[in-house]
Amino acid sequence: MEMTLPQRRRRRPSLTPMIDVVFLLLVFFMLASQFGKDQAVTLPILGGDASAKYSGPPRLITVRGDTVLLNGAPMELTRAIKNLQTLTTKPDDIIVLRGGEDASTQNMLDVFSALQGAGFSTVVMVE
Repeated sequence: MEMTLPQRRRRRPSLTPMIDVVFLLLVFFMLASQFGKDQAVTLPILGGDASAKYSGPPRLITVRGDTVLLNGAPMELTRAIKNLQTLTTKPDDIIVLRGGEDASTQNMLDVFSALQGAGFSTVVMVE
């Protein structure tokens, strides 16, 4: 007499624990990641009588897209910084920075940080 074992029904694996694990991983990575870092740029604030502090030759830098104009003359940024060094007597002389028609905020910040990197401590942005 042969004994037959009852056939086991194949059990399908439950997907609920796997979905829970994926959800927990998703929440973990969303909370642990940084999507971008905010940076702050400090600009000097001049009082209402700012024209009294300005002395010397004009030092106006206009940013237009990828080009830079120093007192209306287009030139590369490195050349403009060298020319600015001849136009200033001390590092805290005021440099006026103005955005042109198609200047982006990133272009303005690039020029601003290049000026600060060259040692110019007083850069004033105008509209």
